[in-house]
Amino acid sequence: MKNRFFLLGILFPSLILAQITIKGNVYESNSPIENVAVYLNNTMLGTTTNKEGEFQLKVNEGEYELIVSYLGFKKINYRLNTVNYTKPLRFDLVENENVLNEIVIKKTVYNETWKHNLASFKQEFIGLTNLAEDCEILNPEVLHFEFDYKQNKFTAFARKPLKIRNNGLGYLITYELEDFTKINNYVSYLGYSRYENLKGGKRKKKRWELNRKIAYNGSVVHFLKSLMNNTFTEEGFIVNQFKRVLNKKRPTEEAIEKARALIRFSRIGSINVKRNIDNPKTALDSAYAIVRKSRLPKFEDYLYKSQLKQADIISQKDNQYYLIFDDNLSIVFTKEKEELRFLRRELFSKRTTPLTQTSSFIPLKPNIIIDERGILKEPLSAYYEGYWSYEKFANSLPLDYAPNPKL
Repeated sequence: MKNRFFLLGILFPSLILAQITIKGNVYESNSPIENVAVYLNNTMLGTTTNKEGEFQLKVNEGEYELIVSYLGFKKINYRLNTVNYTKPLRFDLVENENVLNEIVIKKTVYNETWKHNLASFKQEFIGLTNLAEDCEILNPEVLHFEFDYKQNKFTAFARKPLKIRNNGLGYLITYELEDFTKINNYVSYLGYSRYENLKGGKRKKKRWELNRKIAYNGSVVHFLKSLMNNTFTEEGFIVNQFKRVLNKKRPTEEAIEKARALIRFSRIGSINVKRNIDNPKTALDSAYAIVRKSRLPKFEDYLYKSQLKQADIISQKDNQYYLIFDDNLSIVFTKEKEELRFLRRELFSKRTTPLTQTSSFIPLKPNIIIDERGILKEPLSAYYEGYWSYEKFANSLPLDYAPNPKL
């Protein structure tokens, strides 16, 4: 069974040019507010306001997503472009009358169901990788869960920002969860994060630095940056192209539903549902044969072009790159093997030997834009399968992370 994963809410800082100090004030009803969090999303750059509501941040020239956040007030998401910055910024907070969805306002019962949902949330959000073992949510009690059985939809809400300690990568992360949804095998989450380094001695710092490099290698961020620089081949990526078509051996959804209805209606006597029915003699035999075939995958993938070049994947116009390939991409990272946990994530996996990491890039619209910093302008315009869907929040790095070339 394939897992699909949407990577949401990610922006990359621009290349280092020069530093600039961003100053500003935060008010509520014209009164300054102290201790308001002001940070650049998904980076290690952040601060809080002083008694006068003032803040300042030293940043490199470029475009950023500046977040102004204070509990009980609407979050401010400001597109900061240092080129246009000329005077101190002013932000006026507005009280959030609907701080929480009505569902979240309901009292959370910390029973066995909640514990089960928490475990499911950790699996889909934190992940199952080696690094996930050392990644801990410090305040899980702020989470509230809902499950819609009709839609097979699992959602999570957070009353306060999540505090996440990643002992594998050496970060303390404040994560403001905006949305977490799982429908069938499709998982998406959106949030704003601020990273801080954990304290540790030389040995710990060396281990963290090595783990960060391992987490970066072969990641979506690594691939996009190397694609922009046209160095993806020498950095270990092989990009192939494949078409996804309906599996003709699998019955249609309409036929499957009719077969299931007939079986439900005809459940009398003793029927051996496990026996093979190569030549159905009755309508009920045919129904069981159809239901068995419903276990076949809905789609089949056909590789038709291998080892793509940069010109096969993207084109450039006005400092933006456009994805121009047809169908889908299969991306192989040859410099690292799969983790054993990746093989064990499915109960009936037959493979025991790790292979090179393989992921699929599935676009949901044509002409997806990547700007000069190497980001998808619309994160929901594509989703990932394979190894990239396995590596989740426990393997995420701040976007101002730069790998050490000496490692």
